Amino acid sequence: MAMDTGAWAADAPPGYAEDTLPGQWLPDLLGPGFEYTTLAAGEDEDGPLCATLVRHVPESPPEHPADHGPRLRGMVAGLVEFATQHHHEPGPPVPAVLALHGWTDYFYNVELARYWTRRGYRFYALDLRRYGRSLRAWSTPGFTTNLSEYDADLEAAFAAMAADVGTLGNVVCVAHSTGGLIASLWADRNPGRFSALVLNSPWLETQGSWLVRNAAAGLLDPVARRRPKTRLKLPEVESYWQSMSREAHGHWDLHPLWRPRRSFPVTAGWLTAVMAGHAAVARGLDIREPILVLTAGRTRFGTVYDSEMLRADSVIEVDTVRQRAVGLGREVSVVRVSGAMHDIFASALPARRAAYAAVSRWAGGYLPALAEEHRRS
Repeated sequence: MAMDTGAWAADAPPGYAEDTLPGQWLPDLLGPGFEYTTLAAGEDEDGPLCATLVRHVPESPPEHPADHGPRLRGMVAGLVEFATQHHHEPGPPVPAVLALHGWTDYFYNVELARYWTRRGYRFYALDLRRYGRSLRAWSTPGFTTNLSEYDADLEAAFAAMAADVGTLGNVVCVAHSTGGLIASLWADRNPGRFSALVLNSPWLETQGSWLVRNAAAGLLDPVARRRPKTRLKLPEVESYWQSMSREAHGHWDLHPLWRPRRSFPVTAGWLTAVMAGHAAVARGLDIREPILVLTAGRTRFGTVYDSEMLRADSVIEVDTVRQRAVGLGREVSVVRVSGAMHDIFASALPARRAAYAAVSRWAGGYLPALAEEHRRS
């Protein structure tokens, strides 16, 4: 399998993403083969909200010399698509993958998209409201007071995918870290919407166990109710960024605004929402679709970068996550990926290869059967 961590399509990444018209797809900063569309999501006290759906499409041929450039071409194509998207001829169901990012994160992994595309899936990734391509100058980055707020983003993504392909088949969710928590809770509340889940280091429990979570919740709840945007005084570290970024010790081009060196400021409202999600997982979920959970082989915490963080999870306690994972649903497979970091699919090449091989083994058993089940229904 060819491995490509990708690079910026231009010399420097843009700042805030440009809004699209409804149904319009514009060229994405990840370069040829990637486009995005803005999904309106109402507004909050700060201003308008949106989510952003990225899609991986076959790479187009080289531009004609008379072409006016990819931006204009993408706008024209988007307008034509908008005019016709509700008039698809019925066709066979198209299986799809929907990827969800984690905290202080966005979609950047072109290799992951190409892996699923080669398996015959239409690949999409969702930048949730107040993250990545959906971040705006007036936004409080990553802020929420309830993880169910993202239900609207997921519903909008499903609608946009269906409009894009005509007849949407099975949808596999590939979710990382906090995105894995969000996806698990949503799948529990919405049985049958996802056909399967691949959870990449899902953040399923607070560091230090449920005892720490309960104690912290008791202290935070009053603050979160009165002043949810209160910033918590936590250590600001950049060790994980250093293990990821090509500018330091990693392999990836990370957008400086969407994935800064240090995490977004942690607010009382956001942390209370996450801990409420952890509490729900601890009580046990009843996800009926097959689940694959991937974790690193071990944890390596620290406020200062060291080289062991290239081969271990420096964000979550992997042993605790594996314990929580078996309570997510009825059929859960758990795989330890030796030498992996927190983002399994952003780890060093040997760990990524091992992770993709594990997904392929799991998918070979479950996903063809799911496709056949959809055809019979």
